[in-house]
Amino acid sequence: MYIHRFLEPSVLRSIQNFPVTAITGPRQCGKSTLVKHLLDAYPENIYLDLERPSDLRKLEDAEWFFTSQKEKLICIDEVQRHPELFPIIRSLVDEWNRAGSFLILGSASRDLLRQSSESLAGRISYKRLTPFLWEELENDYSLEKYFSAGAFPRSLLAEDSDISFEWRESFIITFLERDLLQWAGFTPTTMKRLWQMLAHVNGQTVNYSTLATSLGVTSATVKNYIDLLAGTYMVEVVPPYISNLGKRLVKSPKVYIADSGITAGLLGLRNFADLSGHPTFGSIWEQIVLSNLKGIYSDADFFYYRTTNGAEVDFVMNVRNRVFAIECKASYSPVLSKGNYLAIEDVAPRHTFVVTPSADCWSMKEKIDVVSLDALKSKIDGMI
Repeated sequence: MYIHRFLEPSVLRSIQNFPVTAITGPRQCGKSTLVKHLLDAYPENIYLDLERPSDLRKLEDAEWFFTSQKEKLICIDEVQRHPELFPIIRSLVDEWNRAGSFLILGSASRDLLRQSSESLAGRISYKRLTPFLWEELENDYSLEKYFSAGAFPRSLLAEDSDISFEWRESFIITFLERDLLQWAGFTPTTMKRLWQMLAHVNGQTVNYSTLATSLGVTSATVKNYIDLLAGTYMVEVVPPYISNLGKRLVKSPKVYIADSGITAGLLGLRNFADLSGHPTFGSIWEQIVLSNLKGIYSDADFFYYRTTNGAEVDFVMNVRNRVFAIECKASYSPVLSKGNYLAIEDVAPRHTFVVTPSADCWSMKEKIDVVSLDALKSKIDGMI
């Protein structure tokens, strides 16, 4: 059964208006499944998976092959493995001068792909696919399962929690021992230890020197490793919100493991019962809210706000010049702290949303609403 993705209309518009459309996102998040579904609208297409030797052989003379398929939509999966294709693509799209020439898929961020694709500036539109958004699931799954299994399709759709956990363990090993081999300057053992450390301090401000001391490496190495994890969509780095109020701000970024199921896997937590009693439970809820907002509002910027005197709010979201404060409470009876109110006063958002796992929504105070994850999008959409 195919589950429709929020990104579908945006990808189709891009194909109709840009020579090259790039869909990025972590491995196994559903990029290939999405594209094969969309290709029903483009019967004249050819699909190449650069992890398949038979498809690679077709590109031994890539320019000739692409030219022979000129009238088709040419789809290339795992394109980051062969960056030498980008100059050829640039030359051909300039010659052909039409939209919908190439659809490329990559398990690396826009910034990492740009290292090889600067020549495509002005010719390419980037779309980021996340693992499943909550609204894509149409209430077919419980929030408890979404917490513990995470949003990767093969984990969430697994028959039981043991199979889901086994898939995530395999995903972590494969990512470390195979997928990262294309990026130089790291060792899998050190990366795994760092990734596990980040899982234990999920959602906290990152202290590079403390992590470096624990790992026996330099702070610069830790930063490079975290940048690589962010560039391959395994962590989310949230910078501080800098105001002009003269406040003494905490300026280190916060780092979240990018999927609740992967966090649970790194911590050895097999099911929701294990996860719900763990100290990272609240930060995992923050990550779930952040991932869903990022998946829906690709044009938004996200920050956190914290001062040295205790003013704090989980996220500040700036979308289309509208600023919202987002506080995440993994409780059915949320209470804002004095620090939350101080932060809201400092940031002066258009509105504040307190997001809880409950299905209930209500007004806590003027311009402060308690909302469910289901209702959050409609509430924000009504104000932008």
